[in-house]
Amino acid sequence: MTRKLLTSAIGAGCVAWLLAAVLHFAFIQEFILLGEEYETGAAVHYAGVPAAEEEAAPAEGDAAAEHSHDGAEAAHDHGDEGEASPFTRNLLTTIFYGVVYVGYGLILVAGFGIASLYGKTITAREGLLWGLAGGAAFLLAPALGLAPELPGTPAADLGERQIWWWGTVIATALALGLLAYGRSLLAAAVAIVLLAVPHVIGAPELEGFAGVAPPEVAGAFAARVLVIGITVWAVLGWVAGYIWAREADTSA
Repeated sequence: MTRKLLTSAIGAGCVAWLLAAVLHFAFIQEFILLGEEYETGAAVHYAGVPAAEEEAAPAEGDAAAEHSHDGAEAAHDHGDEGEASPFTRNLLTTIFYGVVYVGYGLILVAGFGIASLYGKTITAREGLLWGLAGGAAFLLAPALGLAPELPGTPAADLGERQIWWWGTVIATALALGLLAYGRSLLAAAVAIVLLAVPHVIGAPELEGFAGVAPPEVAGAFAARVLVIGITVWAVLGWVAGYIWAREADTSA
């Protein structure tokens, strides 16, 4: 059992790791870098001069805009001093994805092991469903209260957000398990309550909305993070289920 757990988790985790890293650099990295430009002032949102004022004093407005742009560039260049090189940053991002998705793989196959103790057969198809459920628990449900955030986005206290996030993940995972394997109305009722409780309590949030990046950039970033995350979770579950079933056939 231990060998099957490790083989499935590490194998699926590595596949998901590579896929997540490729999709990150292809679709997400540009928005993170853009968000950091707004955070440091290298890019400014809604900083233009009204049209009437531009017509009244075009030379002065152009000079001010040029000075502002030069100052932003200087601040950005100064902020880069002492920061990690792009290669180091990208390497650390890739390593982070590896740690995260191998960890997710271990959680997923631990669920396989518990299900198998109750006579459930795990196949690639079952693994795919487990992966989608994992994406729903770890991404979609928490995103209803805490959407993926660009750098520089103001947010509530980190400790409070982590507590709410983990509570939502655990409650959603238990609820989906009851809906999938429960065989009574009571199990379904408990599942519905578990799904609702975190959102009835509500995620920690600030009194008002604020941010330095355009909402279009923040929205596109959040959408891409969620779509890519669900895709990678689906692949993680499918590969883990496939390896699990093959290991089961081999040991039989």
